[in-house]
Amino acid sequence: MQQPIVIGICQMQVGDDKSLNLRKAEQMVQIAAEQGANLVVLPEVFHAPYEPAGFKYYAETFPGSSTEMLSRAAARYNICLVGGSIIETDTAGRLFNTSYVFGGNGELLGKHRKVHLFDVDGVITFKESEVITPGNDLTLIDYQGLRFGVMICYDIRFPEWSRAAALEGAQLVVVPGAFNMSSGPSFWELMMRTRAVDNQVYIAAASPARNLTASYHAWGHSMVVDPWGKILTEADNGEEVITAAFDPTYMEKVRRDMPLLKHRRGDLYELKYSRAEK
Repeated sequence: MQQPIVIGICQMQVGDDKSLNLRKAEQMVQIAAEQGANLVVLPEVFHAPYEPAGFKYYAETFPGSSTEMLSRAAARYNICLVGGSIIETDTAGRLFNTSYVFGGNGELLGKHRKVHLFDVDGVITFKESEVITPGNDLTLIDYQGLRFGVMICYDIRFPEWSRAAALEGAQLVVVPGAFNMSSGPSFWELMMRTRAVDNQVYIAAASPARNLTASYHAWGHSMVVDPWGKILTEADNGEEVITAAFDPTYMEKVRRDMPLLKHRRGDLYELKYSRAEK
């Protein structure tokens, strides 16, 4: 029987001191665990300011100080910890926006490198691809009977990617993200609810808290959405820990009542994608 899953999201404010960010993240993970969460999510780039020009300064190899903290906290509180994302560097010096996931014994369950890079030049100008190398794989994590996909921010904009996760058995999609003050009001809630309804999965979206002293202002409003598109819990824009229960029985009811995945015309269209190795 699947263990009851309670999702906790740590909407933390990120500053320019990496060590302080890591301490704050660990403290907020503790709060989430004390509130009963056993699947805890941190926001995108929780260890550093979301500023591409500074990513190289904060980048780390695996293992490093950020992943060591994540492993330690997951083991200490016996939880599954989705470590938002960090800036990772490989042996060739390439930088990735990477989410590391650890299990209740502190073991690495998997990692996701952001696939779709955020390059825009309109209301704001932001060129993630100038410093970040994209990942190439769909990432699925199995934890105590639950299968969930991990996507980072801009990944959720692409409906094929969430659908691929659902077709691979994902019951939940975890989205560490950092929508800004122009895209957030228009699209954050819309994206999360749409992906939940389209794929009949739960969505757990974790944003940083808004920091008006930083150059990049996150929208906030972390949330958990159920497969019918209902927002179960939502933060405001400040620091906050929110929790909500994952209910597999309800998810199966939604899929029975509206069998979208069953009615797909696989004879007319298909998806091809690469799965991350375990």
